[in-house]
Amino acid sequence: MEHKELNDTFSAIHAEMAALLLERIQSGEATPSELNVARQLLKDNHIDLAAKAPSPLRDIAEILPFEDRETPIAQ
Repeated sequence: MEHKELNDTFSAIHAEMAALLLERIQSGEATPSELNVARQLLKDNHIDLAAKAPSPLRDIAEILPFEDRETPIAQ
């Protein structure tokens, strides 16, 4: 598999995983483990307050129940 093909595959997996996590969270059916996966996905991708819309990662960051959010997510 060529480098570009591999990157495209990883990008597709990444996007699909984020979309599936978002769907589970929005439905209210996400388990604590799935919420942890979403949190780790955001952390691993350096998503803190700078995610740009539209993006499944930004959508996850918007709806996760962070209790201590000092700064709102950037628009």
